[in-house]
Amino acid sequence: MTTRQRTLPSSAAAAIIALAATVSVTAGAPAPAEAAVPGVASSWSSLMHRSLTRDTQAAALRRTYATEQAAIRTWTTEAAAAAKAGESARTRLTAAVAADANARSQHVTASKALATAKVALSTATKRKPRSKAAVTRASRAVSTATLAANTRRLQAQKHAAALVTARTGVKLTAARVTKANAALAQHTAAATRARTTYLALPTAAALAGQAATLSRDVVTQFRSVFKTTDTTRVYGVTVNKTIAFSFKRMVDDAGAAGIRISAGGFRTTQRQIELRKINGCPDVWTAPASSCRVPTAIPGRSLHELGLAVDVTSGGRTLTRSSKAFKWMTTHARKYGFVNLPSEAWHWSITGG
Repeated sequence: MTTRQRTLPSSAAAAIIALAATVSVTAGAPAPAEAAVPGVASSWSSLMHRSLTRDTQAAALRRTYATEQAAIRTWTTEAAAAAKAGESARTRLTAAVAADANARSQHVTASKALATAKVALSTATKRKPRSKAAVTRASRAVSTATLAANTRRLQAQKHAAALVTARTGVKLTAARVTKANAALAQHTAAATRARTTYLALPTAAALAGQAATLSRDVVTQFRSVFKTTDTTRVYGVTVNKTIAFSFKRMVDDAGAAGIRISAGGFRTTQRQIELRKINGCPDVWTAPASSCRVPTAIPGRSLHELGLAVDVTSGGRTLTRSSKAFKWMTTHARKYGFVNLPSEAWHWSITGG
């Protein structure tokens, strides 16, 4: 808790304003809380981070799903084309096998005919008396058979090469089919995962609601273990690391809506004691907060001492219930895990205390 400027003497108001440490929005983004203890604080921070990034995650999943669906269409087309190409390749292979066998058979027949012609020529050459006409006919037969054998040999070689090509074609189209089907399965699985994850996403409100149920436990556990190293600075405001991401998002989103806010955050127990004195509490350690000129928690009980509360300012001034910033906070602050203390328009914490 802190003060409203219009209700304090000038000296007290100056002290409280100094305490608020109002700064402009210039700092970088903090990460979600990293401290392992207390565990409930990490859970709160994680839930709020998921809540505040839920829409971004959902949009990313929708984009992923759309991308995978497009890939599925592409690979479905490719798989069909590859299967058709495979059928054609197998048909060509069947024809190539038959043509190769026929060519080899014809080459064998031509080779035998050449051998027979050569035998006939040898016989005609050795015959006594030698017949020149018979030798000439036999020589011509050898020439003709040689030409035929060479032709059949070349044809056999051509068909053998075509057979190799056909077999390679079958292998390539089979690999193409395998690749297309594997890619199709991969993208189908990815699309299913994206859709399943998207459908299982809790709403932002549900996640924030879960965090809210932990808020009091966060405070309770921090009471005994809090250290100043549990704090960090967000736009110049010192807050507990647990709420750093949520606070930054709240400041950023308010700014995007035309509402510039800052705050006073963490304060030491010593500073809380000083404020109790400044604010005229009847007794620093025992008087209730309501007995002070401006409500001020007993030292050791303020959430400011844990960095879990902020006194919000706008335009350098403490919030009032008539201010635009207060109205914006009233509408939106719970989304970021902050609840108002009804008696103080400026005081917002994770419990509302």
